[in-house]
Amino acid sequence: MAVGLSMAEICSSYPTSGGLYYWSAKLAGESWAPFASWITGWYNIVGQWAVTTSINFSLAQLLQVIILLSTGGKTGGGYLASKYIVLVIHGGLLLVHAVINSLPISFLSFFGQLAAVWNILGVFFLMICIPMVAKERASAEFVFTHFNTDNEAGIHSKPYIFLVGLLMSQYTLTGYDASAHMSEETKSADINGPKGIISSIGISIIVGWGYLIGITFAVTDIPSLLSPDNDAGGYAIAEMFYQAFKSRYGSGTGGIICLLVVAVAIFFCAMSSLTSNSRMVYAFSRDGAMPLSSVWHRVNHQEVPIYAVWLSAIVAFCMALTSLGSIVVFQAMTSIAVIGLYLAYALPIFFRITLARRSFVPGPFSLGPFSTIIGWIAVLWVATISVLFSLPVAYPITDQTLNYTPVAVGGLFIIVVSYWIVNARYWFKGPITNVSTHSNV
Repeated sequence: MAVGLSMAEICSSYPTSGGLYYWSAKLAGESWAPFASWITGWYNIVGQWAVTTSINFSLAQLLQVIILLSTGGKTGGGYLASKYIVLVIHGGLLLVHAVINSLPISFLSFFGQLAAVWNILGVFFLMICIPMVAKERASAEFVFTHFNTDNEAGIHSKPYIFLVGLLMSQYTLTGYDASAHMSEETKSADINGPKGIISSIGISIIVGWGYLIGITFAVTDIPSLLSPDNDAGGYAIAEMFYQAFKSRYGSGTGGIICLLVVAVAIFFCAMSSLTSNSRMVYAFSRDGAMPLSSVWHRVNHQEVPIYAVWLSAIVAFCMALTSLGSIVVFQAMTSIAVIGLYLAYALPIFFRITLARRSFVPGPFSLGPFSTIIGWIAVLWVATISVLFSLPVAYPITDQTLNYTPVAVGGLFIIVVSYWIVNARYWFKGPITNVSTHSNV
C-alpha cells in the first residue's frame, strides 16, 4: 500500500500513459532524465510482458487441470495435456485477449466493469462455499500458526517459510500501474488515476485475505494436496476443490465449477494485463525508445494502439516458448514479472523523495507531510522483496532448484545499460512532453 500511495501521488501530478518512465524523467532532473526514463521504461515494459506471459500460461495450466479432472482425474485415467497442448492453449488465450483489446475503449470499459463484479462475487462465493462443502475443516490454530516444515522442498525453518510465503501474495499485488497507463483514456485522470491505484490494492488486500482464510480452513492434509499422484496431478487448489465436493457428494463436479469461476477471473486479469502492456508499448514507442517505434505508436480510427496490442501478445507467446525447453528457464524469465515491475515502481518514488523532494508539485491527490516517510517505506519494501525473490525456494540447490531470478533481472540490467552506453544515449532524450502537467503549467 505504501508503494501504491506513493505512485498515486505522482500519478496525480503527471497523468500520462507513459506512467512510470515519464515520472522518472520528470523527477530525476534534466541531466539524469533520459537515463532514468530509459532504465525505468525497459524494466516496466519487460516486466509487463513477463506478467502477461505468466498469467496466460497459468490460466492455460489451470485449463489443463480442469480438462484432466473433467475426464476422470489422474487416478481415473483422465486426459493430461502435453506441454505442447498447454502452449497452444496459451496462444489461443492470447489471441482472444488481443482481439478484445483491439475493440473500442467503450468495450474494454464494459469488460473491466464485468471483471470487477465477477472477481468480487466469485471470491465471496468461493470463500463461503468451499469451507461449507468440505467435510473436514482445519482448526483456527492450524490455519494461523501451522508451518509446513515437513516438505519436499527441504525448507524446515519457520522464519524462512514465512518469508518465502510472502512471494505469492507479492506476485498477486502487481499491475496496479494500469490506472496510470490508461490516464489518457480516463476522465479527470489526475483524480481517478490515483483512485484506481489505491482501490485496486485495497480491494485485493481485503478480499484476497478473506479468500485465503476461507479456503485455508478447508486444508487438512497438505501432503495429499501436493502429491503429483492425486487426481489433479499435484495442482493443490484444484485437488482441494475437487475433493471437497467429491467427499461430500460423491462427485467432484462442483469443484470443477469452482475452478471455472477462478479461470474466468484469471481470464479477465490477463485481459487487463495486455491492455496495460499495450499502452506502455504505445507510450514508450511514441517517445522513440523502441525499435520500429513509428509502427507501435500508431492508433486506429477508434484511437486504439492496435499494433502495440498485437506486439505485446506476440512477445508474450514467444516468452512462453522457453517452457518447451526448460521450465527452469521459463520460471527465471517470468520472475522478471515481479522484480522488474517493482523496480520500475520504486525508481520514480526514489527520485520523488530525493532529487525532487523540494521541486515536486503535487496534484489533487497529495500525501502531504507523510509523503517522504511513505516513500521511503515503499523503496525499502521493494529492496526487501527483491532479496526475498532471489532466495532459493528448494534445497539442496542444484541446476534445477537454483533460483535464477538474480541472473534474469541482472541480465536485463546489463543489456539495457549496455545498449544505453553504446547507442541510445546519443539519441534518446526522454519522454516528449505532449500533455500539460502540474509542474509545467
